[in-house]
Amino acid sequence: MNRSSRFVFKIALAGMFTAVAVVGSMLQFPVFGSQCAPVQHMVNVLCAVLLGPGYGVVVAFLASLLRNLLSLGSLLAFPGSMCGALLCGLIYWRTKNLPATLVGEVFGTGIIGGLLSYPIAITFMGKVAGSIGYTAYVVPFLISTVAGSILAGILVKALEKGGVLKALRPAESH
Repeated sequence: MNRSSRFVFKIALAGMFTAVAVVGSMLQFPVFGSQCAPVQHMVNVLCAVLLGPGYGVVVAFLASLLRNLLSLGSLLAFPGSMCGALLCGLIYWRTKNLPATLVGEVFGTGIIGGLLSYPIAITFMGKVAGSIGYTAYVVPFLISTVAGSILAGILVKALEKGGVLKALRPAESH
């Protein structure tokens, strides 16, 4: 596959993953003050494995933007999904290790994204600083990302076993 074909393939796959994340956000559940959407975290891991960290962050951003425009998410979708996508993408890019990638998604979304959500909630969503702690979003984000990461791990292993991952990887070959 030549360079322009790889680019088109990756853009198409990124568009598909964005759509899956947006549609999958309809499968969400409330935990404390947050809406947990585990499909986004599954998509983050799939992007890490198939596209790389840059595409993963773009997919997470576009999915968060569309979710907000369609009233399927909140501003907190941005830091959670994008931090997780970046960290798990970087880990997979450097190690090609799926368990480490899953841990990266959980840490990036649950801890980093959860902590970054606090100033966003206060600044843009009108949350009163005294009414929520800086760790208020860590637990719901962890619940969501652990569920999505487990789904992703199962799906990646199944795709690998069925030969689908190998078929999707010609985009990387020269």
